[in-house]
Amino acid sequence: MTPIKVLLVDDQTLVRQGINSLLQLREHIEVVAQLPDGSGVMEAIKIHQPDIMLLDIRMPVMNGLEVLEVMKADGIKLPTLILTTFDEHELVLQCIELGALGYLRKDVSLDALIGAIEAIAIGKSWFQPAVTQRHQGVTVQSVEQQTVELTEQLTDGEIQVLRLAAGGYSNNEIAGALHKSLGTVRNNMSFILAKLQVRDRTRAVLKAIEHGLI
Repeated sequence: MTPIKVLLVDDQTLVRQGINSLLQLREHIEVVAQLPDGSGVMEAIKIHQPDIMLLDIRMPVMNGLEVLEVMKADGIKLPTLILTTFDEHELVLQCIELGALGYLRKDVSLDALIGAIEAIAIGKSWFQPAVTQRHQGVTVQSVEQQTVELTEQLTDGEIQVLRLAAGGYSNNEIAGALHKSLGTVRNNMSFILAKLQVRDRTRAVLKAIEHGLI
């Protein structure tokens, strides 16, 4: 089995070395380069030709958002998993809009990290369920209340569609997985966007994660 080649970009030395050490425990994953900031990413991609990049958002010199902006401008489509210390939904959303395929907090288990790497390396999306108790001034109680309200609005079928969308499946793939027509899935997605009051499926997935729906 050909190893999945990983480019690891994180300014925290202990975190970067720790992730590298953990990934070395799996024979099918190889960290081909490590960087303390984003300034050397383009050169590293050219030299090492990684299959996936693990990218921190907040870094000195050149942060994760800036890396993704340069990659998008240059037409480089390297599957990228964002690493965060906190649940930074606005920054994560910006990263996804720039082409990142998902995000994980740095305190996840090795199995969760491996699962995310394997999924993103083949072009799937991977979103970690939100665990933050307070986000932008929203208390636990109000989040729970919003979750109840959203759950009442979405049908079981719509939540199924949303879960598959979070996994990076296209409408065609969702239709096949759920044995529905493509038109039905498109209608479900339209209803989901309307009910969650968002304009695209990425925002729908992030809002559903934030409120614990998926």
